[in-house]
Amino acid sequence: MAIPVARHNLGVTELHDAVLDWYDANARDLPWRSATATPWSVMVSEFMLQQTPVSRVLPIHEAWLERWPTPADLAAEPTGEAVRAWGRLGYPRRALRLHAAATAIVEHHGGEVPDSYDELIALPGVGDYTAAAIATFAYDKRHVVLDTNVRRVFARTLSGVEFPAQSVNKAERELAAGVLPQDEPTAATWSVAVMELGALVCTAANPSCARCPVTDLCAWRAAGHPAYDGPPRKVQTWAGTDRQCRGRLLAVLRDADSPVHRSRLDVVWSDETQRKRALEGLLKDNLATEVEPDFFALP
Repeated sequence: MAIPVARHNLGVTELHDAVLDWYDANARDLPWRSATATPWSVMVSEFMLQQTPVSRVLPIHEAWLERWPTPADLAAEPTGEAVRAWGRLGYPRRALRLHAAATAIVEHHGGEVPDSYDELIALPGVGDYTAAAIATFAYDKRHVVLDTNVRRVFARTLSGVEFPAQSVNKAERELAAGVLPQDEPTAATWSVAVMELGALVCTAANPSCARCPVTDLCAWRAAGHPAYDGPPRKVQTWAGTDRQCRGRLLAVLRDADSPVHRSRLDVVWSDETQRKRALEGLLKDNLATEVEPDFFALP
Protein backbone atom coordinates (compact mmCIF):
# COMPACT_ATOMS: atom_id res chain seq x y z
CA MET A 1 0.00 0.00 0.00
CA ALA A 2 1.49 3.33 -1.06
CA ILE A 3 1.13 6.22 1.34
CA PRO A 4 -1.07 8.87 -0.29
CA VAL A 5 -0.07 12.49 -0.46
CA ALA A 6 -1.56 14.45 2.40
CA ARG A 7 -4.84 16.11 1.43
CA HIS A 8 -4.91 18.71 4.15
CA ASN A 9 -3.17 22.05 4.45
CA LEU A 10 -0.71 21.33 7.22
CA GLY A 11 1.28 24.20 8.68
CA VAL A 12 4.80 22.78 8.93
CA THR A 13 5.96 25.41 11.41
CA GLU A 14 2.94 24.73 13.59
CA LEU A 15 3.67 20.99 13.38
CA HIS A 16 7.31 21.51 14.35
CA ASP A 17 6.47 23.75 17.28
CA ALA A 18 3.83 21.41 18.66
CA VAL A 19 5.99 18.27 18.48
CA LEU A 20 9.19 19.94 19.72
CA ASP A 21 7.41 21.60 22.65
CA TRP A 22 5.77 18.30 23.56
CA TYR A 23 9.12 16.50 23.42
CA ASP A 24 10.78 19.12 25.59
CA ALA A 25 8.20 18.45 28.29
CA ASN A 26 7.77 14.67 27.89
CA ALA A 27 11.02 13.11 26.66
CA ARG A 28 12.16 10.06 28.57
CA ASP A 29 15.50 10.28 30.34
CA LEU A 30 17.45 7.65 28.41
CA PRO A 31 21.23 7.21 28.72
CA TRP A 32 21.92 7.33 25.00
CA ARG A 33 20.15 10.70 24.80
CA SER A 34 22.05 12.41 27.62
CA ALA A 35 24.40 15.29 26.93
CA THR A 36 27.33 13.09 27.97
CA ALA A 37 26.39 10.10 25.79
CA THR A 38 29.15 9.06 23.42
CA PRO A 39 28.56 8.20 19.75
CA TRP A 40 29.40 4.62 20.72
CA SER A 41 26.60 4.64 23.30
CA VAL A 42 24.21 5.85 20.62
CA MET A 43 25.42 3.17 18.21
CA VAL A 44 25.05 0.39 20.78
CA SER A 45 21.53 1.57 21.59
CA GLU A 46 20.50 1.57 17.94
CA PHE A 47 21.63 -2.03 17.49
CA MET A 48 19.91 -3.13 20.70
CA LEU A 49 16.64 -1.28 20.10
CA GLN A 50 15.93 -3.02 16.81
CA GLN A 51 12.69 -4.95 17.46
CA THR A 52 13.32 -4.73 21.23
CA PRO A 53 11.54 -2.46 23.75
CA VAL A 54 13.44 0.17 25.71
CA SER A 55 12.72 -1.49 29.06
CA ARG A 56 14.62 -4.61 28.05
CA VAL A 57 17.49 -2.68 26.47
CA LEU A 58 18.25 -0.35 29.40
CA PRO A 59 20.04 -2.82 31.74
CA ILE A 60 21.94 -4.55 28.92
CA HIS A 61 23.03 -1.23 27.42
CA GLU A 62 24.32 -0.08 30.81
CA ALA A 63 26.24 -3.30 31.41
CA TRP A 64 27.60 -3.26 27.85
CA LEU A 65 28.96 0.29 28.17
CA GLU A 66 30.48 -0.47 31.55
CA ARG A 67 32.34 -3.44 30.11
CA TRP A 68 33.10 -2.03 26.67
CA PRO A 69 33.05 1.78 26.83
CA THR A 70 34.69 2.08 23.40
CA PRO A 71 34.57 0.13 20.13
CA ALA A 72 38.18 -0.94 20.71
CA ASP A 73 37.25 -2.56 24.02
CA LEU A 74 34.63 -4.71 22.32
CA ALA A 75 36.77 -5.50 19.28
CA ALA A 76 39.49 -6.89 21.56
CA GLU A 77 37.12 -9.57 22.91
CA PRO A 78 36.08 -12.84 21.20
CA THR A 79 32.73 -12.69 19.42
CA GLY A 80 31.35 -15.23 21.88
CA GLU A 81 31.65 -12.71 24.69
CA ALA A 82 29.47 -10.29 22.75
CA VAL A 83 26.85 -13.02 22.32
CA ARG A 84 27.06 -13.87 26.03
CA ALA A 85 26.65 -10.23 27.09
CA TRP A 86 23.73 -9.80 24.71
CA GLY A 87 21.75 -11.88 27.17
CA ARG A 88 18.12 -12.41 26.31
CA LEU A 89 17.58 -9.39 24.08
CA GLY A 90 16.78 -11.69 21.18
CA TYR A 91 18.05 -11.68 17.60
CA PRO A 92 21.60 -12.42 18.83
CA ARG A 93 23.10 -12.00 15.38
CA ARG A 94 22.92 -8.31 16.20
CA ALA A 95 25.67 -8.92 18.77
CA LEU A 96 27.90 -10.43 16.08
CA ARG A 97 27.19 -7.52 13.75
CA LEU A 98 27.94 -4.98 16.46
CA HIS A 99 31.22 -6.76 17.20
CA ALA A 100 32.09 -6.75 13.49
CA ALA A 101 31.23 -3.04 13.25
CA ALA A 102 33.43 -2.28 16.28
CA THR A 103 36.30 -4.15 14.64
CA ALA A 104 35.85 -2.18 11.42
CA ILE A 105 35.75 1.09 13.38
CA VAL A 106 39.08 0.22 15.00
CA GLU A 107 40.64 -0.87 11.71
CA HIS A 108 39.39 1.94 9.49
CA HIS A 109 38.37 4.86 11.70
CA GLY A 110 40.93 5.01 14.47
CA GLY A 111 38.49 3.59 17.00
CA GLU A 112 36.04 6.49 16.65
CA VAL A 113 32.47 6.00 15.42
CA PRO A 114 32.36 7.88 12.08
CA ASP A 115 29.99 10.81 11.72
CA SER A 116 29.03 10.55 8.05
CA TYR A 117 26.18 8.49 6.67
CA ASP A 118 28.36 7.05 3.89
CA GLU A 119 31.03 5.83 6.31
CA LEU A 120 28.46 4.48 8.73
CA ILE A 121 26.48 2.52 6.17
CA ALA A 122 29.71 0.89 5.00
CA LEU A 123 30.15 -0.72 8.44
CA PRO A 124 29.07 -4.36 8.92
CA GLY A 125 25.50 -4.70 10.10
CA VAL A 126 24.62 -1.03 9.50
CA GLY A 127 21.75 -0.33 7.12
CA ASP A 128 20.04 2.84 5.98
CA TYR A 129 18.02 3.46 9.13
CA THR A 130 20.89 2.74 11.54
CA ALA A 131 23.37 4.89 9.60
CA ALA A 132 20.93 7.81 9.50
CA ALA A 133 20.03 7.38 13.18
CA ILE A 134 23.64 7.33 14.41
CA ALA A 135 24.62 10.33 12.29
CA THR A 136 21.52 12.18 13.51
CA PHE A 137 21.45 11.31 17.20
CA ALA A 138 25.20 11.16 17.85
CA TYR A 139 26.34 14.03 15.65
CA ASP A 140 23.27 16.24 15.04
CA LYS A 141 23.36 15.61 11.31
CA ARG A 142 20.32 16.24 9.12
CA HIS A 143 18.90 12.96 7.79
CA VAL A 144 15.50 11.41 7.30
CA VAL A 145 15.20 8.83 10.10
CA LEU A 146 12.36 6.40 9.50
CA ASP A 147 11.80 3.79 12.16
CA THR A 148 8.47 2.08 12.83
CA ASN A 149 7.28 4.78 15.23
CA VAL A 150 8.21 7.70 12.95
CA ARG A 151 6.60 6.05 9.94
CA ARG A 152 3.35 5.50 11.86
CA VAL A 153 3.21 9.13 13.05
CA PHE A 154 3.77 10.45 9.54
CA ALA A 155 1.29 8.01 8.00
CA ARG A 156 -1.43 9.24 10.33
CA THR A 157 -0.56 12.90 10.70
CA LEU A 158 0.53 13.69 7.15
CA SER A 159 -1.25 11.09 5.02
CA GLY A 160 -4.42 10.23 6.90
CA VAL A 161 -3.90 6.46 7.01
CA GLU A 162 -3.66 4.27 10.08
CA PHE A 163 -0.44 2.46 9.17
CA PRO A 164 2.37 2.93 6.63
CA ALA A 165 3.27 0.51 3.88
CA GLN A 166 5.13 -2.63 4.88
CA SER A 167 8.43 -1.18 3.63
CA VAL A 168 9.70 2.35 3.07
CA ASN A 169 9.02 3.71 -0.41
CA LYS A 170 10.12 6.81 -2.31
CA ALA A 171 6.91 8.75 -1.68
CA GLU A 172 7.14 8.14 2.05
CA ARG A 173 10.77 9.24 2.17
CA GLU A 174 9.98 12.40 0.21
CA LEU A 175 7.07 13.16 2.54
CA ALA A 176 9.35 12.85 5.58
CA ALA A 177 12.05 14.95 3.94
CA GLY A 178 9.49 17.66 3.24
CA VAL A 179 8.85 18.26 6.94
CA LEU A 180 12.47 17.85 8.12
CA PRO A 181 13.72 21.15 9.59
CA GLN A 182 16.58 22.77 7.71
CA ASP A 183 18.72 23.53 10.75
CA GLU A 184 20.81 20.44 11.59
CA PRO A 185 20.44 20.42 15.42
CA THR A 186 16.72 21.16 15.13
CA ALA A 187 16.34 18.41 12.54
CA ALA A 188 18.05 15.96 14.89
CA THR A 189 15.77 16.91 17.77
CA TRP A 190 12.75 16.73 15.48
CA SER A 191 13.65 13.19 14.45
CA VAL A 192 13.92 11.91 18.01
CA ALA A 193 10.82 13.88 19.05
CA VAL A 194 8.64 12.27 16.37
CA MET A 195 10.06 8.88 17.35
CA GLU A 196 9.15 9.52 20.98
CA LEU A 197 5.66 10.64 20.01
CA GLY A 198 5.12 7.36 18.20
CA ALA A 199 6.48 5.35 21.11
CA LEU A 200 4.44 7.04 23.84
CA VAL A 201 1.30 8.52 22.26
CA CYS A 202 0.72 7.58 18.62
CA THR A 203 1.09 3.89 19.36
CA ALA A 204 0.17 1.06 17.02
CA ALA A 205 -2.67 -0.13 19.27
CA ASN A 206 -4.90 2.24 21.24
CA PRO A 207 -3.25 5.54 20.31
CA SER A 208 -3.81 8.30 22.88
CA CYS A 209 -5.21 10.90 20.51
CA ALA A 210 -6.54 12.99 23.40
CA ARG A 211 -2.95 13.48 24.63
CA CYS A 212 -1.44 14.09 21.21
CA PRO A 213 0.08 17.55 20.66
CA VAL A 214 -0.84 17.48 16.96
CA THR A 215 -4.34 16.03 17.20
CA ASP A 216 -5.80 19.16 15.59
CA LEU A 217 -3.34 18.83 12.69
CA CYS A 218 -3.74 15.09 12.17
CA ALA A 219 -5.11 14.02 8.78
CA TRP A 220 -6.11 10.60 10.12
CA ARG A 221 -8.22 12.15 12.87
CA ALA A 222 -9.73 14.65 10.43
CA ALA A 223 -10.73 11.74 8.19
CA GLY A 224 -12.50 9.99 11.05
CA HIS A 225 -9.77 7.46 11.89
CA PRO A 226 -10.34 5.18 8.85
CA ALA A 227 -9.23 1.60 9.50
CA TYR A 228 -6.17 0.17 7.77
CA ASP A 229 -7.09 -1.40 4.43
CA GLY A 230 -3.73 -2.53 3.09
CA PRO A 231 -2.13 -5.99 2.89
CA PRO A 232 -2.33 -8.10 6.07
CA ARG A 233 0.15 -6.84 8.64
CA LYS A 234 2.77 -9.30 9.85
CA VAL A 235 2.16 -10.68 13.32
CA GLN A 236 5.26 -12.07 14.99
CA THR A 237 4.89 -15.36 16.80
CA TRP A 238 7.23 -16.87 19.34
CA ALA A 239 5.91 -19.97 21.08
CA GLY A 240 7.03 -23.15 19.37
CA THR A 241 9.05 -21.42 16.66
CA ASP A 242 12.62 -22.11 15.58
CA ARG A 243 13.47 -18.74 17.08
CA GLN A 244 12.32 -19.90 20.50
CA CYS A 245 14.20 -23.17 20.11
CA ARG A 246 17.40 -21.34 19.11
CA GLY A 247 17.00 -19.08 22.11
CA ARG A 248 16.69 -22.05 24.46
CA LEU A 249 19.83 -23.69 23.06
CA LEU A 250 21.79 -20.45 23.07
CA ALA A 251 20.82 -19.80 26.70
CA VAL A 252 22.45 -23.10 27.71
CA LEU A 253 25.67 -22.16 25.92
CA ARG A 254 25.60 -18.61 27.28
CA ASP A 255 25.19 -19.73 30.89
CA ALA A 256 27.90 -22.41 30.71
CA ASP A 257 31.51 -21.80 31.73
CA SER A 258 32.78 -24.62 29.52
CA PRO A 259 31.66 -26.54 26.41
CA VAL A 260 28.43 -28.44 26.91
CA HIS A 261 27.57 -31.91 25.70
CA ARG A 262 24.75 -32.34 23.22
CA SER A 263 22.72 -34.11 25.91
CA ARG A 264 22.39 -30.84 27.84
CA LEU A 265 20.85 -29.25 24.78
CA ASP A 266 18.52 -32.19 24.23
CA VAL A 267 16.70 -31.64 27.52
CA VAL A 268 15.67 -28.03 26.79
CA TRP A 269 13.70 -28.82 23.60
CA SER A 270 11.79 -32.04 23.01
CA ASP A 271 11.30 -31.89 19.23
CA GLU A 272 14.46 -33.59 17.92
CA THR A 273 14.03 -32.48 14.32
CA GLN A 274 13.46 -28.86 15.25
CA ARG A 275 16.26 -28.92 17.82
CA LYS A 276 18.71 -30.28 15.28
CA ARG A 277 17.65 -27.66 12.74
CA ALA A 278 18.03 -24.87 15.30
CA LEU A 279 21.48 -26.05 16.38
CA GLU A 280 22.62 -26.26 12.77
CA GLY A 281 21.38 -22.72 12.30
CA LEU A 282 23.34 -21.46 15.29
CA LEU A 283 26.50 -23.10 13.95
CA LYS A 284 25.93 -21.70 10.46
CA ASP A 285 25.35 -18.20 11.85
CA ASN A 286 28.57 -18.38 13.93
CA LEU A 287 26.59 -18.04 17.14
CA ALA A 288 27.87 -21.41 18.34
CA THR A 289 30.79 -23.67 17.59
CA GLU A 290 31.38 -27.40 17.91
CA VAL A 291 34.68 -27.52 19.80
CA GLU A 292 34.85 -31.32 19.56
CA PRO A 293 32.36 -33.99 18.53
CA ASP A 294 29.06 -33.42 20.41
CA PHE A 295 30.47 -30.58 22.55
CA PHE A 296 29.33 -27.04 21.85
CA ALA A 297 30.20 -23.54 23.06
CA LEU A 298 29.87 -19.89 22.14
CA PRO A 299 32.37 -18.83 19.45
